[in-house]
Amino acid sequence: MYLSVIVPAYNEEKNLEENIKKFSDYLKKQKYDYEIIIVNDASQDKTEEKINNIISQISHIKKQNNPKNLGKGGTVKSGFQKATGKYRMFLDADNATAIDHLDLVWPQVEKGYDIIIGSRNYRDVKGAFQKIKQPLWKRSLGISGNLLIQLLTVPGIWDTQCGFKVFSEKAVKKIIPKQTINRWAFDVELLVLAKKHKFKIAKIPVVWENAFNSRVGIKGYFSSLKEIIKITWNRINGRYN
Repeated sequence: MYLSVIVPAYNEEKNLEENIKKFSDYLKKQKYDYEIIIVNDASQDKTEEKINNIISQISHIKKQNNPKNLGKGGTVKSGFQKATGKYRMFLDADNATAIDHLDLVWPQVEKGYDIIIGSRNYRDVKGAFQKIKQPLWKRSLGISGNLLIQLLTVPGIWDTQCGFKVFSEKAVKKIIPKQTINRWAFDVELLVLAKKHKFKIAKIPVVWENAFNSRVGIKGYFSSLKEIIKITWNRINGRYN
């Protein structure tokens, strides 16, 4: 298996079928073999019913059900552990970052990068663009939060939270067992672990379209702050060694 695509899903009944079809239509045109793993994070709506319907219609789809809600980080972790691909990526179910950005990934793989992350921030890479801006309060909190993230954890990366990241199998096996954060700041922890283990990280520009039904409220930002502090504590105390 060359590529595993992990799609974390929590209460995604409205758009899941449409977006998985888009992912599948793109991947069917590629020359490599692939699998799409939809991880249902104990959804309370009809997400599982939708997943079963998708599996009956589209090939190369697998599902995994979390017995309880783990959060996005825990869901991505369980998907990575189930995956078999030489390269493994996670992609948001809302299709805010289109899967065809994979076209930019493989040249970076050929250059020897083990981890390729999408960025919506022009400070990271030229061409990064947000098609529909987030609300002002989210942008303000995001900028403040990122400055703190750069100060405490991963300097030089302006967008740590974009839901489009690709890892080599080698990186997954080294990093994922050490992941401790199960919710919003898990991306930051993965990047801290990547740097700790000296994996090369490439940034690619993405065109990102804000999903208006995003579940990241102000409570999520403060929860992330607590997780950033925990990650910093773990790093200082050598828990990622």
